[in-house]
Amino acid sequence: MTLLLQGLGLGILTGGLYALLASGLSLYFGVMRVVMVAHPAFLFLAAYLTYTLHTALGIDPLLTIPLTVPVFFVLGVLVQRLLLARLAADQVQMMSVLLTFGLALTIEGLLGTIYTGSYKSVTVGYDTKSLTIGAVSLPYDKIIAFGVAGLTLAVLFGVLVKSRFGQALRATIQHREAARLVGIRTDRVTGYGFGVGLATAAVGGGVLALITPFFPASHWAWIGKLMAIIVVGGLGSVVGAALAAVLLGVVEGMVLVTVDATWATLMFYVFLFLTLLLRPQGFFGGRLAHRF
Repeated sequence: MTLLLQGLGLGILTGGLYALLASGLSLYFGVMRVVMVAHPAFLFLAAYLTYTLHTALGIDPLLTIPLTVPVFFVLGVLVQRLLLARLAADQVQMMSVLLTFGLALTIEGLLGTIYTGSYKSVTVGYDTKSLTIGAVSLPYDKIIAFGVAGLTLAVLFGVLVKSRFGQALRATIQHREAARLVGIRTDRVTGYGFGVGLATAAVGGGVLALITPFFPASHWAWIGKLMAIIVVGGLGSVVGAALAAVLLGVVEGMVLVTVDATWATLMFYVFLFLTLLLRPQGFFGGRLAHRF
């Protein structure tokens, strides 16, 4: 029972982090039907920037997030307008995979050239302690990651649901031509939506730098998990991705403490297979117009 409670607690905390990391992927697909293979590479680009700011200037990893988020937002807008917007509309899904795959390799190569292939990590005083509740021990770094993820997702949800930009973005996702007819500048909204998606990578990268060591090729270990989450949650659904992330995080945590790490990782692909077999639209995604 102690092991199960430990796995449940860690699974919930990890699932919150997964939800943050997968939210950007859901936005990309919802806005442009783009399969953004390079999203994990941008996560670790943000992690390396966090590492640099921490080691060179002594800035706390969490305090680097307000510095990296605007940079990644602008970078996301530029990637969408200069690269992805130039893809043919009838081939955007297929070509986006190839384009963003090349982008991921480019980022990995640049990071390897600048930082070498050795592992890097960010260590602060509070990330090595843990909170003990009964027989369950919860690391402070994962608690902090869960809190940052929850706050970020709450802000993201508020922007998408309450703001005029969010309304324009949802209208663009629901029916681009109709949105254009009522005066929405869909090209601009799409660029900004892509920027918001990449801004979540800045937050996620800052958190990852705090909780795990990383090296330039670390992103390949994450793409399968994140893709499984957005498929199970429903492509284009931010809320669905968040629910699927928590579910898969809990399953991973329970299997990790009861079986082993290999089977814990395999659970993502088991759920991916079952989703594609039984409910290809995802278990938590509804109609596209209501997916936020």
